Amino acid sequence: MIARALGRLRRFWRAEDGNATIEFAITFPAIITILLSGLELGFVTMQHSMLERAMDMTVRDIRLGTGTAPQHDDIKDMICARAGFIPDCDTSLRLEMIQVDPRAWSEISTDPDCTDKSEEVSPVRSFVNGQENELMILRACAKIDPVFPTSGLGKNMVKDEYGQYALTSTSIFVQEPR
Repeated sequence: MIARALGRLRRFWRAEDGNATIEFAITFPAIITILLSGLELGFVTMQHSMLERAMDMTVRDIRLGTGTAPQHDDIKDMICARAGFIPDCDTSLRLEMIQVDPRAWSEISTDPDCTDKSEEVSPVRSFVNGQENELMILRACAKIDPVFPTSGLGKNMVKDEYGQYALTSTSIFVQEPR
């Protein structure tokens, strides 16, 4: 009886039936994770480049628009109109404009002013329109929902309590004379 059991056990270990299934079961989750992470990275890159482009175009308009001083809502509308792939841009985008003295440089906060759906709505932290020849820093922060929040890159991103990650863009310009 023991000899028969040992014979069956030897045949079981030598059998090659199901090799492809085992390889598939081991590699499939890794391949899917890499695929989903690649798609997530593609969406993040596209949204970030659209935000950067919209910021550059808007800052150029502000810089060259002598005689005008667009306000917060006007600048936000210009950026949102140009940033095509940022969903709910009007509610998820937050702007800061900070006046800086280039001769007496002081550090600005490293944490951008972002929206957070898990907190109460707070007013804009800092938004000051510059005068002629003043150095201005414009920083935008958009909160985005991950496409695949439970796998790969979407799972490992730094997110807030609501499950959104922040895309930021910063631009520095000098207000042209009027």
